[in-house]
Amino acid sequence: MAADAPITQDVMTIPRKLPEGPVNIVGLTRDKLREALIAIGTPEKQAKMRVNQIWQWVYQWGVRDFAEMTNLAKAYRAQLADHFVIEIPELVSKQVSADGTRKYLVRIAGGHEVEVVYIPETDRGTLCVSSQVGCTLTCSFCHTGTQKLVRNLTAGEIVGQIMMARDDLDEWPQPGVGTGDAGPRLLSNVVLMGMGEPLYNFDNVRDAMKIAMDGEGISLSRRRITLSTSGVVPEIAKCAEEIGCLLAVSFHATTDEVRDKLVPINKRWNIETLLNTLRSYPKLSNSERITFEYVMLKDVNDSDEDARRLVKLIQGIPAKINLIPFNEWPGSPYQRSDWQRIEKFADIIYKAGYASPIRTPRGEDIMAACGQLKSATERARKSRAQIAAEAGLADQA
Repeated sequence: MAADAPITQDVMTIPRKLPEGPVNIVGLTRDKLREALIAIGTPEKQAKMRVNQIWQWVYQWGVRDFAEMTNLAKAYRAQLADHFVIEIPELVSKQVSADGTRKYLVRIAGGHEVEVVYIPETDRGTLCVSSQVGCTLTCSFCHTGTQKLVRNLTAGEIVGQIMMARDDLDEWPQPGVGTGDAGPRLLSNVVLMGMGEPLYNFDNVRDAMKIAMDGEGISLSRRRITLSTSGVVPEIAKCAEEIGCLLAVSFHATTDEVRDKLVPINKRWNIETLLNTLRSYPKLSNSERITFEYVMLKDVNDSDEDARRLVKLIQGIPAKINLIPFNEWPGSPYQRSDWQRIEKFADIIYKAGYASPIRTPRGEDIMAACGQLKSATERARKSRAQIAAEAGLADQA
């Protein structure tokens, strides 16, 4: 990347302007919901009980109409309907890959759209959730990174993606039926690896994940939620302390020179600074390893020397390395590493004592694979030459 390439902003991104009219309770924390109920006249002594009742209807059973909340008095249900709504992002379209992967295009307030991906596997079902409209990081290998940042998603828009997917999967239990009574979950895991940098929208991501983890609602274990960051160092410790989920790091290079090109945030917090922060990560243990994501780019970061440097760099960090065959997209200035090269790279890491699974590309036929997400309405429509020039790869375009 050119020496004067922009470094991602060091400020929180554009907040969602709150609309006038009824308040959407999706995304409100328990404390905020309690405050809102008291504000419309709910007696303080009853507020905690009312929060519990409404919470279960919305997040455990998926109810969107106050009239269906039959353990509340009719007059109170009408009062709630006068002041509140229960709304989630609108499902605009759904594509289903030959391998069963589902890519959803969802519309949020303001008419913007984000993409959400559901990946079914034999032992789990993983939902890839977006945290921003667009992205500020401009990672040169990532399709989403070619889309300008529009705004942060609200907590309701983030947890609403999980609720929307449960709608599509028909996975809400009937009232009175326990969450786990219907057998293994179709949606068992959440990864914050969709559009955007989650740690640049920390407060909303935190509140949404606390709702997702709440035992009286969606009830996902914190160890089934993984937040992926490109390395926003000041927020990493807060992730462990205030969310408590697992951490993944978009690493992708073993020298600052290459990582500056691939992940421009490296110019602000370089490899040494990032790794020192990870070594002191509050939840670092063998049972809660940090995942290093490493996209395999032909003749860029896939040499034996890179593999050996990677092992040396992460020494002392309980970790696993996910090797991601590059998912090509129109205009991309990179190519996927040859399969034999990826396997050789993985073997070096494995022999050094680290798990090094090669991620099977999923949903490539519907542009739902890692790094391919980019909603149609927000496309910057850059040419291959423009993208290559911004990545400092004009001579390779």
